[in-house]
Amino acid sequence: MPPRRNFGTTWWGRAWVDALEQRAKLDPNRLPRGRTYARKGTVSELHFGAGAMTARVRGSRPQPYKVTITMRTFTDGEWDTLLGVVGTRLGHAAALLDGELPAALAEQAREAGADLLPGPGDLRPRCSCPDSANPCKHVAAVYYLVADEVDRDPFTLFLLRGRPRADVLAELRARRSPTRGEKPKLPKRVDEGLTPRAAYARRPAAIPALPPPPRVAGPPAVLDLDPPPSTGWTAAALSGLAADAASLARDLLHTGPTATQLTFEEDLARRAASRSGSDFTALATAAEVPARELVLWAEAWREAGRAGLAVVRETWQPGPGPLAEAQAVLADAGLPGKPKVWRNRLTQGELQLRYGRDARWYRFVREGTEWRLDGPPSASPVDLAY
Repeated sequence: MPPRRNFGTTWWGRAWVDALEQRAKLDPNRLPRGRTYARKGTVSELHFGAGAMTARVRGSRPQPYKVTITMRTFTDGEWDTLLGVVGTRLGHAAALLDGELPAALAEQAREAGADLLPGPGDLRPRCSCPDSANPCKHVAAVYYLVADEVDRDPFTLFLLRGRPRADVLAELRARRSPTRGEKPKLPKRVDEGLTPRAAYARRPAAIPALPPPPRVAGPPAVLDLDPPPSTGWTAAALSGLAADAASLARDLLHTGPTATQLTFEEDLARRAASRSGSDFTALATAAEVPARELVLWAEAWREAGRAGLAVVRETWQPGPGPLAEAQAVLADAGLPGKPKVWRNRLTQGELQLRYGRDARWYRFVREGTEWRLDGPPSASPVDLAY
């Protein structure tokens, strides 16, 4: 069975997907069904314009549904900020022309208040389907397919903010080449500040809101020297622990204090999910867990956290209702053979559906003698059986 399709092959394409799933404050329960629809090839006639995109999405009715999504366009002031960021380095514009979006450009633009990626309230969708949810699964499918266009041409992000590629490049050229004969601008008057008496007499302003949690944990400080040999530690080992602590601290900002109540296996899977190569092997050896088993744990943690790890490691006996529903779904899917039921698992050929204690379904595919988690969970087995 072929692996499931992912969205975003470049870092900027993945950044679009991350913004949808983490920063745009869309309904997280609707996005998985949109991914499933996008993977099935139901989206067609995807077109982009200034601040908008349209598409057709096949659903349960004979005629495809029409989807229109508008994205908040930048004000003139925001465009001035963004173009100023692009113009700070010659390499920024050159990279864009080569079809690449520099990470530094995107981060600087966001910090300056002209974020190219969608945030809360930036996306306003309409769909001709009767589903009143926002987003419906048809709109969510289009959201994920946008990542393909962003991968191909990062200027798509500029277009969705209101200006096409040609206008952006023309403005950048104009900024580099002032009009011939133009008088040089006088320097701005320097603000001399306040006297101590005037400063203490001012009424204190309100405490500013906390900044949003960072998208990734920052790198730890570099140690100049190794610890004493008698400790058995090295600078590299301590740096690894510091990086893991920073990652866990970032997770706490997102999920709250419950993230600290991890079992040994959960914390091991969390740490393994961010490692590869020799670092991963060293972690498995130190924990005395077979590397092949730890790979399955790490994949489950990346897809669904604690619940994903639990459905990999545990079996339990749910009530008959969910299992009967899943059996009917597998029967309608036309897969060869008859589904075999064991506790919370239904197996049919190379496909296995597992029902988690979180009332969600998890799709597994067979690879040799192992069953591997194949994508995020879903509230309905329908989304995972095809």
